[in-house]
Amino acid sequence: MRKISELGYHAVEVSQIPMTPENVTELKRASEDFDIKIVAMSAGLEPMLLGAPGETLQSDFDKIINDCKTLNCNFLHIGMMPLHLIGNKDDIMGFVERAETMAHRLAEHGIELYYHTHHLEFQKFDGVYLLDIIKNNTTKLGFELDVHWIQRAGENPVEFVKQYKGRISLLHLKDYRVGPLDLSDIDFNKDLAKFMDRFVNTIQFAEVGEGNLNIPAIIDAGLESGAQYFLVEQDEQYGRNPFDCLQTSAENLRKMGYSDWF
Repeated sequence: MRKISELGYHAVEVSQIPMTPENVTELKRASEDFDIKIVAMSAGLEPMLLGAPGETLQSDFDKIINDCKTLNCNFLHIGMMPLHLIGNKDDIMGFVERAETMAHRLAEHGIELYYHTHHLEFQKFDGVYLLDIIKNNTTKLGFELDVHWIQRAGENPVEFVKQYKGRISLLHLKDYRVGPLDLSDIDFNKDLAKFMDRFVNTIQFAEVGEGNLNIPAIIDAGLESGAQYFLVEQDEQYGRNPFDCLQTSAENLRKMGYSDWF
């Protein structure tokens, strides 16, 4: 958190950190010491896979509420729908109903529940994106759209974000880069499968401003649609230090005209 503050960031989303009493206490101390707002935290509605360990809103509701209150956090996001549900529409609809019920329940405590998107939510059922099925069957549940995954799913992030106007307060800024194709160790006489695997996996998660996305247009669309926080995220750094990646993203955002955001 000290390093994040030194880079000029003053809001964070907490995810994939065990919310032990010790970690919650240290997050609170760091938030206060470095004037960093903990905007959102991650909490599964239910286990990602049947029998998987970890806290969930279904099993640990009071504890998660207390953590939010301790950290002055008003947003929770569901990182992904449980994987064993995602291929069956009836199972999906059951999850959507449970998520909407939980969103109303959390609202009674001043906490908003959001669903974070990847590319899997762009599979279609009867010609409709899974993500749109969730949106069309909820009113209280919000959406944390991730612009890299929208692009990877074949949609224009600028236009797609506008379709969710009024349902987004959190937006993940993550660029989309086509990386280099390293053929130095490929023997084309026997490694054709290896070549094809590398060829189709050159898409990378990029620092903001280092990829192909129109970041200013995405930010404009986000602001128009109600986004309050634009959270820099990068799933893979390809050998770089994560803080160096955050610095690159911050510097590029400043160059784009967003210096006053830092």
